[in-house]
Amino acid sequence: MNCPFCRHPDSRVVDSRTADDGAAIRRRRQCPACERRFTTVEKLTLAVVKRSGVTEPFSREKVIAGVRKACQGRGVDEDALARLAQRVEDHIRGSGSAEIPSNEVGLAILEPLRELDEVAYLRFASVYRSFDTLADFEAEIAALRGDRTEHMPEPQH
Repeated sequence: MNCPFCRHPDSRVVDSRTADDGAAIRRRRQCPACERRFTTVEKLTLAVVKRSGVTEPFSREKVIAGVRKACQGRGVDEDALARLAQRVEDHIRGSGSAEIPSNEVGLAILEPLRELDEVAYLRFASVYRSFDTLADFEAEIAALRGDRTEHMPEPQH
């Protein structure tokens, strides 16, 4: 790490602490040449590998923008979108991989979106899974209905 003051090519770590709930490391450094101190922040960068092979940094904002389109007119607020994007990022970070294919990001979005709003889920799934026919929609709706009845409590007598 170059000193930002004298550009000396080395520095000594004086103190390290976690930041951003463990997502980053904050380090106090000291330059051996000019003896000035400065702070650096190290963050793990998640990379998304697109279908074309191009790699770009994971963007929570892109997740929110994509889900926002599916939620148009559904009364889903920005806080809910931010929580969904956080869940997606947590899921991806939990995979332990620094690079993740874009289709896995889409898969990570589906379940939290399904819990948030089923209509928005259908909209997103129809684009993400490239629904071509009415039968594709019908099959997905049948799956949604099947899951809903599995999770319903038994009637009390």
